[in-house]
Amino acid sequence: MSGTRIAVVVSGFPRRSETFAVNELLALAKRDALAAIFATKPGDGSQPQSELLSKFLTVLPNDTADRQAAAVAEALRDRNVKAVHGYFAHEPAEVAWRAAERLCLPSGFSVHAKDARKISSSELGTRAKRAACVVACNSDVATTIQKTGAHVHLIPHGVDLERFRVSSLPPEGTFQILAVGRLVEKKGFHFLIEAVSRLKFPFQLRIIGEGPEEERLALMISTYHRAGQVTLCGPRTHDQLPEEYARAHVVAVPSIVDKAGDRDGLPNVVLEAMASGRAVVASKAGAIDAAVKDNETGLLLPPGDSPSLALALTRLAQDLSLRARLAVTAREHVKQHYEMENCSERFCHLLEEAYA
Repeated sequence: MSGTRIAVVVSGFPRRSETFAVNELLALAKRDALAAIFATKPGDGSQPQSELLSKFLTVLPNDTADRQAAAVAEALRDRNVKAVHGYFAHEPAEVAWRAAERLCLPSGFSVHAKDARKISSSELGTRAKRAACVVACNSDVATTIQKTGAHVHLIPHGVDLERFRVSSLPPEGTFQILAVGRLVEKKGFHFLIEAVSRLKFPFQLRIIGEGPEEERLALMISTYHRAGQVTLCGPRTHDQLPEEYARAHVVAVPSIVDKAGDRDGLPNVVLEAMASGRAVVASKAGAIDAAVKDNETGLLLPPGDSPSLALALTRLAQDLSLRARLAVTAREHVKQHYEMENCSERFCHLLEEAYA
């Protein structure tokens, strides 16, 4: 991407849950195309996933979008930057656009999931129509943008096939179920706990993550008398996740649309589990069905349906050949459509073309 250096405005940074952002920013940096990273607020306190990106990062003062944009413009004024790209559709896109206007540069933004619903559909359409490019990482938010009449490019984030490799399954006996994600309503972990309370065979469910639903989930585990079988494990770093997938027979992704209308796009856990050669049982919510094809690359269920989820887990526990078949086709599907370097290359090339 020689000659096209781009400043990127993110939200809180760094965040443990946003590995996808790190991967795409690193791809830009490695092509000498990343001029700077501006965060509209501090991250979650976790260690940076990349020391390389730390040197690009400026955390902006807590202020209005216009004043933050003024600070971005001032920092970039003599930096030979070609564009300012917002990495999310809400505040980062607004700050990026205002900063670019001050510098007489083009701007655009990426859109992922909840960020598209943090602003009104009319405002989202306005931002998309004035952007030099809009990048959606999944078909759910791409459709949301298209409904405004604006053009959008669909480029998934992808998964690192070297980091997430196929490993031997754990021994048969106690059925090992894994779930990974923030402990928030839209992840549907309360339905998963309900589902496993129906199981009639030995199992262990490990839920990796942290968040505001922790107390509620812990109470459910106690109420169902499953403390010996269901464990809230707390957060893990991205480097620790391959080991967690290796311990599992299956991975459950019971996502739902929450009471506020928020939902997942295509969660990282889906692609990571598939790349790791694990059978996935997931809800048809957001854009999960772009990767999980029912009875082909996983099992796909209606969201919020605990009885169906319990039946699917039972089926997978009892049918080793089904698990093996789903694991093989899942890995192959990821290789063909979600390999990280290919996805990152497409992302970088799009920004190069849009901001040349």
